[in-house]
Amino acid sequence: MTTTLYTSDHEWLAIDGDVATVGITDYAQQQLGDVVFVELPKIGRALKKAEAAAVVESVKAASDVYAPVTGEVLETNEALAAEPALVNSDAQGAAWFFKVKIADKSELGSLMDEAAYKAHTA
Repeated sequence: MTTTLYTSDHEWLAIDGDVATVGITDYAQQQLGDVVFVELPKIGRALKKAEAAAVVESVKAASDVYAPVTGEVLETNEALAAEPALVNSDAQGAAWFFKVKIADKSELGSLMDEAAYKAHTA
C-alpha cells in the first residue's frame, strides 16, 4: 500500500516499502506558475534530508526541491526534462521528480498527512 506524506516546503512523497517517489504539490506549482525547466538529481546521488535535490524554474521564479528524507536517488523522471509543463498539468501524478531509497524511516515521522498539509496551506 502506498502512503502519501507532505513537507512544509510543498514536496509530496508517495511511500511504497522503502522507496519514496518525490514531487512538488499542486499548491506549489500554482504558486510557481508556468514551469519552463526542471533539473533533476543524478541517479546514485546520496541525499540528506532537507538538502536541495532538484530545481524547478517557472516564468516567475526558480525554486529548489528539497529531499524529504535521507537516501539514495534510484530513478529520475526523464519525461520532465523533455516536458517541464507536465508539472503544471499533473503535479501529483505523472510529474514526479525522483525516487529515493529511504535510509531512515524514522524521518517520516516529521512529515504531514494530507489533512495536516491542507491545514498548512489554508
